[in-house]
Amino acid sequence: MKVLVLNAGSSSQKSCLYDLPEGAFPETAAEPIWEAMVDWGIHPDYGQLTVTAQGTEHEIRLSRDTPNHGLEEMLATLVQGETPVLGALTEISIVGHRVVHGGDRYCQATLIDEAVKQTIEELIPLAPNHNPAHLEEILGVEAVLGDVPQVAVFDTAFHTSIPAAAATYPIPYDWFEKGIRRYGFHGISHRYCAQQAATLVGKPLESLRMITAHLGNGCSLTAVRGGESVNTTMGFTPLEGLMMGTRSGSIDPAIPLYLMTQMGVEASEVDRLLNKQSGLKGIFGPSGDLREILQAREGGDERARLAFEMYVLRLQGAIAALIPQLGGLDVLAFTAGVGENSAAVRSATCAGFEFLGLELDESKNQGSAKNSRISTANSGVAVVVVHAQEDWAIARECWQLARCP
Repeated sequence: MKVLVLNAGSSSQKSCLYDLPEGAFPETAAEPIWEAMVDWGIHPDYGQLTVTAQGTEHEIRLSRDTPNHGLEEMLATLVQGETPVLGALTEISIVGHRVVHGGDRYCQATLIDEAVKQTIEELIPLAPNHNPAHLEEILGVEAVLGDVPQVAVFDTAFHTSIPAAAATYPIPYDWFEKGIRRYGFHGISHRYCAQQAATLVGKPLESLRMITAHLGNGCSLTAVRGGESVNTTMGFTPLEGLMMGTRSGSIDPAIPLYLMTQMGVEASEVDRLLNKQSGLKGIFGPSGDLREILQAREGGDERARLAFEMYVLRLQGAIAALIPQLGGLDVLAFTAGVGENSAAVRSATCAGFEFLGLELDESKNQGSAKNSRISTANSGVAVVVVHAQEDWAIARECWQLARCP
């Protein structure tokens, strides 16, 4: 079964093709047989399509007026040019899309029909940087591949189980009835991380009280109990919660009002500052890349030191805030770019939870820690590192729906 996974962003599009068996789903993640990336931010005059398949990497320049943002050209590389892996596009059995916002209407992966497309369109005001790209991509696949089944895998779906007390903001209740509530994001990653973490500790997911930490440029935590999300740090938008690469995370809500009413900053500029110029970048200055910050901190840069300390302090505080709702903590799981690769972040974060009996094995933490347990055998909390495999998780959802639509 050939499963195409498409992950559209506001200025880029990642894609991969898996060749999956018709029988049992593989226990371990398979490598895609083809990968592609379209990046419209690399140059003002053109987009760059980079395709990798069969050990070959090929780059193609795309005109700015290319229809469907290069989707047709990208799919053509599956059957022709330098990287063919299919005899014909009709070999594609099903297409899966990561969709950032599904509101509270979808709790699982869903075959796309007119109602689903309408919902994605209606939710554009809540995800203006992503949902338009998802919808355009879905329509583009229809134009190129015809009536091939398409699946929406929503980032918000895992969090539809959050109870009302956690989902509702302490503002006039009629705002909640109008859709202003905690939705949560990174749900595909959090669900996959929780499942893999349970496997690593050798216990049923439903028996564990777990916090999953998706730490990349965007960062969020999810409290998982009984295999379900019961709370998460991102909220109405992905801006809420932890300090991130370029996003502020939670701040006093009066600050944007003050900037607009007292300092004359336009609302659009406030939005840009909080999403693109804050977080680690806002404090450190040169960038929001934690690798650069750690290197600068080693060199004695005070703002790098401050940025790191703030990042860890807010991360620890958010973890601690979720524990009472879980009634304790059995597993802390780190995933995504920072979570998987920064031993310094894991070590500093876990040091704040020694009172829970958490003991980190620093030799394991400093080593190649992906898909492994890095706490000691006697630790009161199991700490694991899970390699993020969002595309694989989407492919699994497609495989299941293709077999049992």
